[in-house]
Amino acid sequence: MDISPHLKPELIKLEMETKISIDPDSLLHPNKILWMRKEAILKELVDLLEISGKVGNKRKLLLDLVNREKKATTGIGHGIALPHVRTMQAKEFIIGLARSREGYDYDSLDKEPVHLFFVMAAPPYDDALYLKVFKALAEILRFDYFREELLNASSEYEIIRAVKRME
Repeated sequence: MDISPHLKPELIKLEMETKISIDPDSLLHPNKILWMRKEAILKELVDLLEISGKVGNKRKLLLDLVNREKKATTGIGHGIALPHVRTMQAKEFIIGLARSREGYDYDSLDKEPVHLFFVMAAPPYDDALYLKVFKALAEILRFDYFREELLNASSEYEIIRAVKRME
């Protein structure tokens, strides 16, 4: 499955900007803090997808992604999260990539920080492409050297070339 034709340079963010500052003396429950962080990250990812022009209502898309995340974490381990949703807010299949060198606590299965966020949205009736891309991503992201290449890429085009080499 070719992923690279769907990965556009304008939908790749080399360094995420989400900052969550919480007073260390705050009495907020750790789970509440985690969800504040996740929602802020998902908002940044929705803003990225909106650049495509394929997003209907971005507030509803964010809500759909949050509700999907509440079912089970999309932080799959090895520094990767694959937030994804089928929603009426996607006019057609969209994929974006955002990277954080520092990493975020995202309730990943291995409890490690997430550095690479591949975000996907597709209309509810578009199962075939959505599932093929998801499966192909899962297959190539299992390789340490590929994840390292994505983390060390200095441009959006280097990331696309790395993905192409893996196809």
